[in-house]
Amino acid sequence: MGGVRVVIALRNLVFACIFYPVSLFFAASAPVAAFIGQSAMIDHATRWTRFHNWATRVLLGITIRVEGTRPAGPALYPAKHQAMFETLALQALLDGPAIVLKQELADLPIWGWAARRYGAIVVDRDASARALRGMMRDAAAAVAVGRAILIFPEGTRVAPGEQPPLKPGFAGLYRMLKLPVVPVATDSGVVWPRKGLKRPGVITLRFGEVIPPGLDRAEIEARVHAAINVLD
Repeated sequence: MGGVRVVIALRNLVFACIFYPVSLFFAASAPVAAFIGQSAMIDHATRWTRFHNWATRVLLGITIRVEGTRPAGPALYPAKHQAMFETLALQALLDGPAIVLKQELADLPIWGWAARRYGAIVVDRDASARALRGMMRDAAAAVAVGRAILIFPEGTRVAPGEQPPLKPGFAGLYRMLKLPVVPVATDSGVVWPRKGLKRPGVITLRFGEVIPPGLDRAEIEARVHAAINVLD
């Protein structure tokens, strides 16, 4: 047992020594891509997330199992958030979606500007009517060019088994965009805990049954909450 833990610790060390320095290069060069334009910024982010998926598989021994299917065309993807893993893995799987970000992340110097150039949709928890209009405008612009929308509707990363209620921003996007909804469940926190060593294993990303637009708030929130937590 002790030998297995040593091997896992070594794999985590190798991952840290390779993934984070390369990620620093991607972060440092992101403003250049952002200056060129949104397409360049999306391509830049996708190269980073594909590198992340490679490093996760080869260095940590963590593989991805994708279940379910996606509809053609733009959709709203509310996803469970248990680890950094799905934030990056879904960027590649969903072909560069517009991602809903917290205001504090968008306010980071330089990085926040690059995120906005990527097409991130910024949600302000203390949103004024003006801020909400801006969020909806950015989301509509992403859909107009065929991009999916990715949101973590519980609002924060949680441990396996935790199922907090959805934040109100999801229902607002759903009502305004009138898009089909594809809930995404994951069990990433089992092998990728918030604290401690990442362990070899399989992470499932499950695309749930497509939910049509037009439902009332109580029904859409209940269906999404149940679907993103189905692997808990």
